[in-house]
Amino acid sequence: MTAPDAPLPDVWFTRDLPVLRAIARLVDGPEHGASPYLLGAVVPASGLPKADVVAAAKALASAGYIEPLTNHAGDIVRITAISAEARRLAGLWPTPQGEWERLLEQLRVRAANAPTDVERSRWQAFAEAAEAVGEDGGALLMQALVGGYVPRGR
Repeated sequence: MTAPDAPLPDVWFTRDLPVLRAIARLVDGPEHGASPYLLGAVVPASGLPKADVVAAAKALASAGYIEPLTNHAGDIVRITAISAEARRLAGLWPTPQGEWERLLEQLRVRAANAPTDVERSRWQAFAEAAEAVGEDGGALLMQALVGGYVPRGR
């Protein structure tokens, strides 16, 4: 039991995110008609106790990450959909930071595998320039690309 004035323990990484990932796998797969039962499918897929999965599902629903189907008592029975942000958090869709890391990795590989010294030095310079931009600037660039918006010159 925590003191009344102490912050509550963080449950995102230990409860909510694992349940969200289990739901995303089930909703994205064909086995459950993209609408898995909370107790019959999500609980075993998450590996967490039933009470934790129920609490996580309520938290995820209230945050707008999942769309639940409830019974008359208000209990979550099935998950009918997940949000775009839930897809990103679960890893189904790209994030700007993840795409930036993939770009840096691709530049390093191309530099290492370039067939000529000239190409190798060009790819290496490109990789070094991208790394110099940094993760923050790179994530902004990838956000524009992933989001479909690339600012035009004036």
